[in-house]
Parts: sequence; structure tokens; C-alpha cells
Amino acid sequence: MANNGRPGAMRKAKKGPSGGTGGLGRKALEGKGPTPKAADRPYHKAYKNKQLAERSAAKRGGDTRAAGGRSGTNVRGKVAEEVVTGRNSVVEALRAGIPAKALHIAVRIDMDDRVRESLKMAADRGLPVMETHKPELDRMTNEAVHQGLVLQIPPYEYADPMDLAQETIEAWKKGHIRNAPLFVALDGITDPRNLGAIIRSASAFSAHGVIVPERRAVGMTASAWKTSAGAAVRVPVARAGNLNSALKAFKKMGIFVLGLDGDGDVSLPDIVLAKDPVCIVVGSEGKGLSRLVRENCDQIVSIPIDSAMESLNASMAVGISLYEISRQRSA
Repeated sequence: MANNGRPGAMRKAKKGPSGGTGGLGRKALEGKGPTPKAADRPYHKAYKNKQLAERSAAKRGGDTRAAGGRSGTNVRGKVAEEVVTGRNSVVEALRAGIPAKALHIAVRIDMDDRVRESLKMAADRGLPVMETHKPELDRMTNEAVHQGLVLQIPPYEYADPMDLAQETIEAWKKGHIRNAPLFVALDGITDPRNLGAIIRSASAFSAHGVIVPERRAVGMTASAWKTSAGAAVRVPVARAGNLNSALKAFKKMGIFVLGLDGDGDVSLPDIVLAKDPVCIVVGSEGKGLSRLVRENCDQIVSIPIDSAMESLNASMAVGISLYEISRQRSA
């Protein structure tokens, strides 16, 4: 009897054992081979973590940001030296006295006042000036807009924080420097302009050095050099592998560690340690001092401001604090 179009009858007709493939489906049964590792699958979280780790390792190997452009990398992923790119950025960097290795100028470049001034300053400083073809300039700058002018910056030679502190203390005890050791430490500062401005304040108020952490923090880039307006030549910058360890060592040397925070234990004008060896610690504008750094401070100091709705950025807070310490030392 026909199924008369009833769905139930159709389902019954499909039930029962199915015929074999006769070996024709063996290939399908073999599958696609072993499952790739999670770190090798592009859409897996482990793959993204692996990519981030590789990028982080590349940065620690010397990746830096260039002022007016980017740091160059070649096709094999090797990070090139830091460069300043663009006519305005290059001429400003040379005016600021930023240390440089060489000035690269494009072959048959269209000359203007900025190019002429850059060439003159490079010649006055004895910098090598090299005519370079555009493809090479593109490679050096990682395809940044360079306008035919690129300034190579040598890697910054960081001081060791322990050596710097010890040498400063010894010089103070021997009477070679008048005031007690004064340092500034940065906790989580990532903006090179903040670092440059802090170095400039440190120079203005006779601080003996600036301490930056090795990880998750800004280093001495061309932008930091430029913002410091040449003060980085006079104030050493030390890089600490672990900021908390460095602060603990400072305390053992007799240096008081003062953290800057809006919820401080004492107001800046009321500090009594200004004439002693001091290290001021400033945190990032958004997060402030990290928990461990805060715990390693001898005292948390706040800067009184008129409005509770306002806040000071890191470089301004450091400048005000250094001024107050300098004022008390000279009183």
C-alpha cells in the first residue's frame, strides 16, 4: 500500500540497517591527521597569547618608538635602531641636542628651510650625513612618513640604580655634593613625554637621578630626549630590573622612600624628611602607585590642591614635590 504522502510512513521506510561502503569510505575514516597544538591554531586563545609573547620579546630586544614615526624593523622581524622621522621632528630633535648617530637624507630631496637647518646642525655637530634611497628609508622607518629625512638615535646607556645611589651617597658624605641624595622613581609611567618632563624637573631642582623599571614602563626614547630639552645629558637615568627590590635596597642605604598619592598620610608642605636622602616615587595618572610599591614607601605624601575634582599629572606632581624639597633644603 502507498504511503499516501504521510510523514510517518516516510520515516518508517528509512529505518533499518544501512549498507556498508565496501571499503570506499576508508579515507574518510582516516581523518585529517593529529589535532594541531592550541598555540598553532589561529583562532585559539593560546595562539594569540603566543603572538603577544613574541611581540613582547621583540620589544625587550630593543623595540622603541620613534618621535614623528616608528622604530624600523626589517622583513625578518629584527628590530632596527630608534629613528626620528619627518622634517619637523628631525629639526626639533637636533635643536634639542638629542644624541644622534647619523642623519639620512633622501637622494634628490626637495630642499626647504628645515632640511637646510638639519644639514647645518648635523655638520656643526660632526654627524655623518648619508644620502639614502627612498626604499632604504622606508625600510629603516617601517614605512613611516619620513619626508626624506631620518635621524638615527643610539641606544641609551642606562645607569645601574644601586651603583648610582651608592656613588651619590659617598659623594655627599665626602662633601663633593652639597645636598643629600635626591632621586625620582617612576612606577608604571608609559608616556615618554612624562619621563622627559620629569627629567627636566629633576635637573632644575638638583636631583641626582631618575629610576625607571625595566618592564611595563617607558624608556629613554627620542621623544623623552626631546621633551627633556637636553636635561637628560645632565641627569642620569637608571633602569631597575625590579623596582620594589631597588626601593628596598635604597631604604637599606638610608634613603627614605616617599610615595606621591592623593590619599597621603602627610601633606607635602608638612614633610620632615626633605633634608635627608630621599627617593620620590610617582605612579601612573590612571592607576597611581601599585600596591607593592605603596607598601615599600616609608611615607605617602599628598599635594594639597583647591578642587577635589582635579588631579595632577605625574610630571607636574614630581615638579611640585621637587620644588618643595628644594625650598626646604635651602631654608
